[in-house]
This record gives sequence, C-alpha cells and structure tokens, in this order.
Amino acid sequence: MSKAIENLIEATKFALANRPRVGGFPYLAEVLRKAGVTRNVWSLPSCQSLYLTGEGPVVMQGSPLVNGAVDVPTFDEQAIIKALRVDQAGESTFPQFLDATWLAGVVRYEVDLEARTVA
Repeated sequence: MSKAIENLIEATKFALANRPRVGGFPYLAEVLRKAGVTRNVWSLPSCQSLYLTGEGPVVMQGSPLVNGAVDVPTFDEQAIIKALRVDQAGESTFPQFLDATWLAGVVRYEVDLEARTVA
C-alpha cells in the first residue's frame, strides 16, 4: 500500500470516528487537508473520487449511483440547496447526500482544500 493511500485511509478513519453530527463536511475537509490532501474531485454517477495529495494521487471507487445508460437529471438549484442544508444540519448520511446531489442534476464537484472552496 502506498503512503498516499495509507495517509488517506487513516485520515478518513479519524474523521469518521470523530465527526460531529452537525458540520461534518467542514470537519472532514480539514482533517483531509491536514493529512496532505490538496484537492478532491467527485464524479457523482460513478461515485468515483480522485484525491490529489502531497504523496501522490489516489482514486477511490464507491458503488455507482447508476448503471447502464441513464439521462442526467435536470439541474435543480432548489434541490441542491435543500440537499446541502439537510447535510449541514446532520440529517443525512453521505450516501443520501450523494443521491440527493445527483437527483438535483449535479454530475461532478471539486473541493479545493487549500483554497477551501467547492465548485
């Protein structure tokens, strides 16, 4: 196992074990940043996450949200705001957040842990 994967796994375990009920995403982002992750790029339909770290890039493949050919949901700004608010309040799991984000028409998002932005 590479040092990059080892660092990422340890940081993720620590964040999950100590995650506050409310404000979990900012907490996770800060733990990852301190562990050397500079950027995290998500592809929603495939649940693929690319982590760029000081030790090298790592890809994590989760269970895809869709299989086969599917139409991308139309972007719904109110639905993504609702998904974010529910997540911020600690009222959803991460898989529920991913599903809600996808259903709101988001296909990709990128977290810049150095600039502390999400696009």
